[in-house]
Amino acid sequence: MNGYERVKATVEGRKPDHLPLMPITMMFAADRIGAKYYDYATDHRVMVEAQLRTAEEFDLDYVSGISDPAREAADCGAPIAYFDNQPPAIIETKARLADKKNLLTLSVPDPLGGGRMHDRVKAVALLKERVAGDKIVEGWIEGPCAEAADLRGINALMSDCLEDPAFVRDLFEFCVEMEFRFAKAQVEAGADLIGMGDAAASLTGPVIYHELVWQYEKKLVDKVRALGVPIRLHICGDTRPILDGMGRLGCEIVDLDSMVPLADARAQMKPGQVLLGNIDPVRVLRNGSPGLVRDKLAECHRQAGDRYIVGAGCEVPRETPLDNVRAMRDYARSH
Repeated sequence: MNGYERVKATVEGRKPDHLPLMPITMMFAADRIGAKYYDYATDHRVMVEAQLRTAEEFDLDYVSGISDPAREAADCGAPIAYFDNQPPAIIETKARLADKKNLLTLSVPDPLGGGRMHDRVKAVALLKERVAGDKIVEGWIEGPCAEAADLRGINALMSDCLEDPAFVRDLFEFCVEMEFRFAKAQVEAGADLIGMGDAAASLTGPVIYHELVWQYEKKLVDKVRALGVPIRLHICGDTRPILDGMGRLGCEIVDLDSMVPLADARAQMKPGQVLLGNIDPVRVLRNGSPGLVRDKLAECHRQAGDRYIVGAGCEVPRETPLDNVRAMRDYARSH
């Protein structure tokens, strides 16, 4: 099997020849071609070359258009801080929706309108051109809670969840529509799979998550899956209090942060749920040894069972020893 066939078999419930390998690489990938991260995040051609080089060097089963969470907010007019060799960042003190009334006049941006969303769509199209049928091409969108936090500011949004849930629902509806259009444009450009990151959801707590956030995640997941592509869900942070809800979203792959034991996820999700991860990206992958990487992956594999994809708990950090990444590859290829 090649990478495309291997991941497809896994998400479709068939047995692959060995475990798929799908670690998130962003700054690590840019460094493989000596590119500044500003260029990686703003020029799809640089991203594509970095993704292709990294996937080839470490025999990854996929390539991805992931870079930073500020693309959609930027196209909505949010002020974004750009850095020479770090990811773009939301400027929370100048949030696009610092005044809630601005939501009434905010329009969903065109993902093909020449902005940062369009740049990711171009990356997906070029990746598809270069690896079609050989590796999975992954597009990426923000989840409704994460995008709402990008537009409103994370602190303000957390307060709104308690003080003005009606506004939060309206904002989530806007985010769902925007992210669906973004996902649709990427699928039409050639994405085989859509990744969805909803980091802010882990900060809401189980009550707000289940009463307010979950229904909008579910709405977005259902709309994207109706496009005919599987979804990879990643929520940064300690998601143990919301694992049951994450499992009920219907995402083909649940990619977990390193602080969540895969045994907990396996116990709270359906038996066929594919789990991805989740060795500690810093203490194990960057700072550990190849032997430690293999041992920790073996434990993740044991806890997750056969429905498992090899990866780290989050992004492969910059300056991770190459031998440690090769240890991830070797574990996947030997199991």
